[in-house]
Amino acid sequence: MPHATPLIATLVAGICLAFLAGLVAHRFRLPPIAGYLLAGVVIGPFTPGFVADQKLANELAEIGVILLMFGVGLHFSLKDLLSVRAIAIPGAIGQIVVATLFGLLLALAMGWSAGSGFVFGLSLSVASTVVLLRALQERRMVETERGRIAVGWLIVEDLVMVLTLVLLPPLAGVLGGTAQTADVDPELTRALGIGAVWTAVGVTALKVSAFIALMLVVGRKVIPMILHYVAHTGSRELFRLSVLAIALGVAYGSAKLFGVSFALGAFFAGMVLAESQLSQQAARETLPLRDAFAVLFFVSVGMLFNPVNLIERPLAILATFITIVFIKSAAAYLIVKSFGYPRTIALVIAASLAQIGEFSFILVVLGVGLDLLPAVAQDLVVAGALFSILVNPLLFMAVDHYGARLDAAAAQEPDGSTAAVPQPEEAAEDVPEPTALIEHAIVVGYGRVGKRIVERLRAAGMPVLVIEERAGVAEALRESGIEAIGEPAGGRGVLLQANIAGARWFVTAIPDAFAAGTLIEQARAANGAIRIVARAASGAEADHLRQFGANHIVIAKEEVAAAMADRLLSGEARPAREEDGAQGELNLAAPSSL
Repeated sequence: MPHATPLIATLVAGICLAFLAGLVAHRFRLPPIAGYLLAGVVIGPFTPGFVADQKLANELAEIGVILLMFGVGLHFSLKDLLSVRAIAIPGAIGQIVVATLFGLLLALAMGWSAGSGFVFGLSLSVASTVVLLRALQERRMVETERGRIAVGWLIVEDLVMVLTLVLLPPLAGVLGGTAQTADVDPELTRALGIGAVWTAVGVTALKVSAFIALMLVVGRKVIPMILHYVAHTGSRELFRLSVLAIALGVAYGSAKLFGVSFALGAFFAGMVLAESQLSQQAARETLPLRDAFAVLFFVSVGMLFNPVNLIERPLAILATFITIVFIKSAAAYLIVKSFGYPRTIALVIAASLAQIGEFSFILVVLGVGLDLLPAVAQDLVVAGALFSILVNPLLFMAVDHYGARLDAAAAQEPDGSTAAVPQPEEAAEDVPEPTALIEHAIVVGYGRVGKRIVERLRAAGMPVLVIEERAGVAEALRESGIEAIGEPAGGRGVLLQANIAGARWFVTAIPDAFAAGTLIEQARAANGAIRIVARAASGAEADHLRQFGANHIVIAKEEVAAAMADRLLSGEARPAREEDGAQGELNLAAPSSL
């Protein structure tokens, strides 16, 4: 059996080196992304030693983009998308115009033509899907207002880039390159009498509209129906496979049949599936692959970078970097502020967009192929992407720190006014009033386990507050008389809103031990006397949670075994009544120490 397999070699080299370099980056308190990018440089064609297959690496990275956008769609409803259209549409278009203008000026300063500058500026104007969403997910911001604005902004940018990629070939002759109109049906052009360019615009608009209509009308019924049917088979393997088939199949089909991007197709597939009760399970099933392939995206970016450019073109790279990180983000900040949004939201949007990625590479490669851009433009875009991606986590850290200072300044105002630093609307959005509950239990997660814990606690007369990231579920809880916060528990200000300082119990009912560990650490830091109860799937997870400060840990397997043994030894092995079974199930879900 031959072992010269480029796919396996690329996967092994990319993942192994990314792991080692990410571990080193973490050891030196650097973002793991820095290690992933360095791993790409090491296995790229511009450094000695092993060279991975660049084309395969890009295609593997594209799978990560598809799964990432599918996961975002699972947490992003059509209502959320429409709710931010007033800022996302003009904001994205305005920021694209500003970035394109500065890119054009930079190109003219380097002696390029106006057409070259226009395409170069466009390539600097669009943010990377992977980088933006990874930053939002790490901070659990996807379902917050600022997260919805950022994702909506990203969708508009993607639509603009899809239109640009279609229009650029027929417009290349006007811009000084080599025009290509082979994709435009000449018979249709003659029949319409509007020219190849406008025919391409009309065809693209019709294709995108048809795809969106198909997903919203047909997909909203068919996709959840398929997933529910598979779930009833009882096969976890088939369920996981169905989720991947939907994400990848819709993304590929949308690109081939309707001409939209893989990322946009996957996003709409996830969005229509979000209405299903199985959306959370679907998100968990795609998480491991999503993380692994997202890492390959950063590796593929590093492979494009030639370190020699740092010596040959330092000023051009610096100017490109400034345009991406400072000019573009400043434009986004001013646009968001001009619409009356708080300063903290404007800062998050600005940091989110201060980088470029996959669409930039596609656009610059197309520009070089159409003779619109010199070959050096690709080197500048790659260098700008690499350094902007590297700096982006640091920008978010700065925004987090500055946002915390705004919160602290608002909290120190004795009369409740916020005239010193933040504006009134900032305080309302970012420093919500804490709950009036005291000596209460805070339950994170309202799934099957969390729901039963809440029922038992309320039946015992204990005041309860639920933190549930699904805004619709939280709203339903509030309508039923249960106090709830519809945001991710790790979001800034959420534990403050839950009055963690005055709470008696903190219960993490979520199955993710890593996320639970972070929440437990935050809760323990905010209230040293609080009693913390957590769930774990194994002894290793229990040890992990205990290190972060959990007092009581319920290991599911041990509790099941103990309950079954107790039932067997409790008496005469009498036939179990239906209500006994229900009560036993409740006992497994709710820690007895509560």
